[in-house]
Amino acid sequence: MDEPACPGCRELLQRVAALEARVAELTRMLEDARRAGKRQAAPFRKGPPKPDPKTPGRKSGAAHGTHGHRPPPPPDQIAECHDAHLPDACPHCPGRIVETGTADQFQTDIPRRPLVRKFRIHVGHCDTCGKRTQGRHPLQTSDALGAAASQVGPDAQAAAATLHTQMGLSHGKVAAVFDALFGITLTRGASAQINLRAATRLEPDYHLILGEVRTSEQIAADETGWRIGGHPAWLHAWVGDRATAYAIDSQRSAAVLERVIGVDWSGILSHDGFASYDRFEGAIHQQCVAHVLRRARDLLATATRGAVRFPRQVIALFTEAIHWRNGYAPGAWTSDQLEEHREGFDDRLRRLVLRPRAVPAHATLARHLWRHFEQWFGFVFDPRVEPTNWAAEQAIRPAVVNRKVWGGNRTAAGAWAQGVLMSVLETCRRRGHAVVDYISQTLRAAGNGLVPRPVLLPTG
Repeated sequence: MDEPACPGCRELLQRVAALEARVAELTRMLEDARRAGKRQAAPFRKGPPKPDPKTPGRKSGAAHGTHGHRPPPPPDQIAECHDAHLPDACPHCPGRIVETGTADQFQTDIPRRPLVRKFRIHVGHCDTCGKRTQGRHPLQTSDALGAAASQVGPDAQAAAATLHTQMGLSHGKVAAVFDALFGITLTRGASAQINLRAATRLEPDYHLILGEVRTSEQIAADETGWRIGGHPAWLHAWVGDRATAYAIDSQRSAAVLERVIGVDWSGILSHDGFASYDRFEGAIHQQCVAHVLRRARDLLATATRGAVRFPRQVIALFTEAIHWRNGYAPGAWTSDQLEEHREGFDDRLRRLVLRPRAVPAHATLARHLWRHFEQWFGFVFDPRVEPTNWAAEQAIRPAVVNRKVWGGNRTAAGAWAQGVLMSVLETCRRRGHAVVDYISQTLRAAGNGLVPRPVLLPTG
């Protein structure tokens, strides 16, 4: 188009072009802000309060439920017994008190005085080879003597590792808790060393967990941002059939998962739309439907007039598929009927995404749906498959909370220990193991033939 000869027209066109560029830039910034608000790193909020929230407290009538009264402890657990004597006179009048009986009350408290142990280590040497040998008690966690002879016990070390890794306390707060609650002096550095030591002792369990993930029929994968020494990194989470594994890597790429399961892994892989997972060509992919529903709802929130039609159709299609899957009764349909249901949803999605879209954001979503066309409705054919990667998102949520508290790891060794401990603790939780007991037993068993080392997962 030729430039107009009128100076006023030229100036007007220049202003229009500048304003259009400004609108495009502001639109991009607004979209980035919206996407950032949806991430797990966003503040904990769920929008405005409900206009008619439920009344707090217990329900009345038959829906009241049972009370969670603490049951009396068994007699063998009672460590102290105290008498609460009657006063010398009635507190309400000058009358005399006549005792009519006794009643029991129980109290469970925490020990405020630390338990200090002393081990008398017997030292000797071999008459044949002359090498030095020393004794080892089942409660010891180390053979160190001399300047390192004063140590923290196995239960205390297990508690410190649990407070930092699972409960999300920083090393400084772990030290403060030990001082305030248990009367044990602990430094930040000692807390960090405890985590490194526990991770080293639990490394064999970590490899068992990775092996369990490798042999799983289904894996849900997710990742989130992390920090190592202030530099960007990524925390990966993989939820297998019987174990959950974590790893911290400098890249978001699925190469770290490839090193665990191999690129030829042929199970069911549930994940979001991250293209790096496409490298597993032998796997059956199930894209996370929840991610698409969130994108469609975001588009619907800002759409007007006829632009509301496409996001509504996307929401209706995937919601119907999820409801159908949730109402599926095992054995109610043959394989051919299940395949027919899936083909029906595929056909409806094909007609939906191949239609030209005038709104750029709608066209982008349609291209995304078409790019992974075969990976949306696998859960319809096989209802055992989850339509979302919610298991991985739930597994990664505690780590996100920890990152909000202390920002990540300072060193690569700390990041490695973080992945090992999170994997063991989460797998222990899934399998019903007492976390503190398991770590304590592992610390005591390392290098000690008197205490059998616990095994988290069977090797066979």
